[in-house]
Amino acid sequence: MRRFAVITLAAAFLAPAAHAAGNPQIAGLQVALRAHGLYLSQIDGIAGPKTAAAVHAFQRKKHLRIGVADVHTRIALGPLGRPLFGSRTLRRGDFGWDVSVLQFLLTKRGAYSGALDGYLGKETAAALKRYQRSLNLSADAVVGPRTLTAIVKRDRVPVRAKTVTVASSSIYVVRTGDSLTSIASRHKTTVAALARANKLDILKPIIIGQRLRIPSAVARAVTVAAVTRPALAPQSVDVRAVLDRWANALGVDVHLVRALAWMESGFQTSIISSAGARGVLQTLPTTREYVETVLAGKPIAHTVDGDVEVGVRYLKHLLDAFNGDERLALAGWYQGERAVRAHGLYNITKPVVANVLALKSRM
Repeated sequence: MRRFAVITLAAAFLAPAAHAAGNPQIAGLQVALRAHGLYLSQIDGIAGPKTAAAVHAFQRKKHLRIGVADVHTRIALGPLGRPLFGSRTLRRGDFGWDVSVLQFLLTKRGAYSGALDGYLGKETAAALKRYQRSLNLSADAVVGPRTLTAIVKRDRVPVRAKTVTVASSSIYVVRTGDSLTSIASRHKTTVAALARANKLDILKPIIIGQRLRIPSAVARAVTVAAVTRPALAPQSVDVRAVLDRWANALGVDVHLVRALAWMESGFQTSIISSAGARGVLQTLPTTREYVETVLAGKPIAHTVDGDVEVGVRYLKHLLDAFNGDERLALAGWYQGERAVRAHGLYNITKPVVANVLALKSRM
């Protein structure tokens, strides 16, 4: 297996075949930033200016050193901030950055159409099996050595990294004998790009000691096609703000609502499950009917705002039904209120509930 000390912009962009694809590890960073409401752009694996801005905004919020997404930043991101892809064997029920990367790769390969939420649940496991079969591997839904090697080779995923670099430019000090042409050639950019980055008149000479901003590989990367899969698309709605508004309006813990919505949809607004669940909180038509007729006593709009209202109202009902016990309320959400009262938590429900509660403390 090829080893990398650092996931750099060079690793992400300088290999010709990787220009449009970017660095899949960066997709894990973008997913984690989306969970914190700081990144609403396309999940593309490209460490562009919007990704860098989101990282720096998060670092300021957490009083961290502004710069690359180092291990301190990734720890602060919470359960979605680590481990990096390739650092452990992935199995059903795992949660984290590496699962987000896996989901990103499966989505790009057309094997997965679910949420980019960092949880290796039923749908992700089924997609992984399809991908393994396409590679003539044992379809066990486990990313072990053979599957990892195949993915790293096919998708050029840097592994064994300590830092994810998202800096968008560097500084060069002009020396004797330098010209814009020689500087551009040395840094694999163009005179035009240098001029734009530094607001230079290319007809005027540069001065020894002058500091020039060098456009990064991010700025030179091939633009990803505008047509993309829904799971990777940019968000047109600030989902986290909508969740917070309804949580506050109905008196439900905003962190719990955020965590549940993340585990249901990864804050994606257009996902429809195989069972017909829709929206950010993935509520079924029967749940919507119950909320409208019994809990709200009125029709609720079929919009992002309306879908969130339905979900939060139903969660509040479950919390009331179980006397505020979040664990039982979440179990009721996943397996049904009656089933929880009759049988307790199913084994398949326990890890999902545990992950929601773990995420709640970091959102």
